[in-house]
Amino acid sequence: MRTWIDGRLLEDPRGPALPVTDHGFTVGDGVFEAVKIVDGVPFALSRHLRRLATSARGLGLPPVDEEQVRRGVAEVLAGEPLPLGRLRITYTAGAAPLGSGRGNGGPTLVVVAAPMDANPPTTQAVTVPWPRNERGALAGLKTTSYAENVIALAHARERGATEAVFANLAGHLCEGTGSNVFYVVDGELRTPTLASGCLAGVTRALVLEWFGAREVDEPIEVVEEATEVFLVSTTRDVQGVSRWNERELVAPGPVTQEVARVWREREAQDVDP
Repeated sequence: MRTWIDGRLLEDPRGPALPVTDHGFTVGDGVFEAVKIVDGVPFALSRHLRRLATSARGLGLPPVDEEQVRRGVAEVLAGEPLPLGRLRITYTAGAAPLGSGRGNGGPTLVVVAAPMDANPPTTQAVTVPWPRNERGALAGLKTTSYAENVIALAHARERGATEAVFANLAGHLCEGTGSNVFYVVDGELRTPTLASGCLAGVTRALVLEWFGAREVDEPIEVVEEATEVFLVSTTRDVQGVSRWNERELVAPGPVTQEVARVWREREAQDVDP
């Protein structure tokens, strides 16, 4: 693991680095990106940096200095390359008074690189009773305010699953705590629209570009009709769902397998430093 913060690489990557008054720490006033590392190279980095900038703008943070972020990325990736790993880029409002109001100091930028294990080809998911607010101020932004996801994921793990899936206030299928959902009904691959409040996932966008699917908002109960379900994210890639709540599913099904095949082929060609 290697850690870079505001222009310097830490000797101890887990050592103290942030002031206790950092607004990202005290109230979750920050945004972040998780980027997959493949053979020492960040995958789709430019796409992630564009989304980081969008999230920062949506949260009212100062513009992200992309050149500085790329310097941090280069420094944490220097040395022995990671065959498979994850970058965590975190950008916060910086030091502030203890409360919701922001301070006058500059933002904080942290880049961390660490090894990552590959996920299995299938997993289990459960629906949680708490809705996503598709009309909220944070809808569609990748912020560090993740307590809702922590609670939902703990709920899922208590039930033997690795992902919790939300409906939105309209009762439509929305997203997982850290993934986008695709499903097959009547032979058609579908996924919720961004208007559902789901995150504009980088992996989601690439699956739509490379394979295609219909974007549609439907009641979450539509999953009960699905013949296949899979999750996509930076860390999962394309992962079939073998059980949703108490319902068993064929996983990975034929559509999921074909999407995963296309993903593997295109991923090797489209690494974007």
